[in-house]
Amino acid sequence: SYPVNGRWGVGTTTAKGPIDCSGKRVISFSGDQRSDSNGGVSGLRNKTVQQVGTSDYRVTDVFANGQVSNGRVSYTLSIKDNDHVVLSGQTGTLKLQRCR
Repeated sequence: SYPVNGRWGVGTTTAKGPIDCSGKRVISFSGDQRSDSNGGVSGLRNKTVQQVGTSDYRVTDVFANGQVSNGRVSYTLSIKDNDHVVLSGQTGTLKLQRCR
């Protein structure tokens, strides 16, 4: 399963603590499921998580939708602290902060 859980909103603040995620893009991690409020794929399932550093993980998720039956997406998930994570992959970088 994922090395983080809960709801995370896109944001660039470095302030400590959770943020109000109303109106923000939200990525949720729960067990081996991930969802993205702004993604073309409503739900993804974790396939692999490999720790590649002290707080960095190489993650591969699988998904299916009307056009793709066995899609895969890989990215690096970096845990900065208890309230901040960064997702880096082919489509760019997302800075996330824990939601209230």
